[in-house]
Amino acid sequence: MTDTVNHPEIDNRPNAFTQSEIGWTPWLTPLEESELTERHWAGLVDASRSKSPYFMLLARDPEILEARTKTDKDIFYNTRAGLPRADRELSAAAASRSNGCIFCASVHSRFASHHSKRTADVQRLLDEGVEADLGSRRWNAVAEVSAALTATPSRFGPAEIARLREEGFDDLEIADAIHGAAFFNWANRLMLSLGEPTPAAA
Repeated sequence: MTDTVNHPEIDNRPNAFTQSEIGWTPWLTPLEESELTERHWAGLVDASRSKSPYFMLLARDPEILEARTKTDKDIFYNTRAGLPRADRELSAAAASRSNGCIFCASVHSRFASHHSKRTADVQRLLDEGVEADLGSRRWNAVAEVSAALTATPSRFGPAEIARLREEGFDDLEIADAIHGAAFFNWANRLMLSLGEPTPAAA
């Protein structure tokens, strides 16, 4: 059985969207590195993820974590075709901004800025929300469609696809925009239900 973690009051808990690095702490007890078996290491996929309390908590179900991580990597790192990495990260940042996940928004807005060099446009998304003008029709379409999918997935359909087609997206690019938003629509809810953001580690 997983124990509940008792945390003291967190000083300066992040309460605004930011591109700065912040932390995250779980409400349940993650595994310790000394507890990891070969099965757990396989589930982590990347050994470096053993330093993350989030992934060490998810490692309690290593087979699901392995599938989750490989899906994540294929959506965001397999850029041989489809959307460039910056646009994929924008879809994740827009979903996270819409869902109110401060931690995920910080991570993926930082990646979107890094890969696009459009830090001010990304910051506008964080400051003003998914309705903000992000400096190009293409990025506005990614944010709008990601927010629509996040709000009510079952209502996502032809109108959103047409919106992306208007900006010249091909089938693979449309799939990438959907996958980035859909994955983080789920991942935000998981992270929001398992813990909370904290100030960056000193």
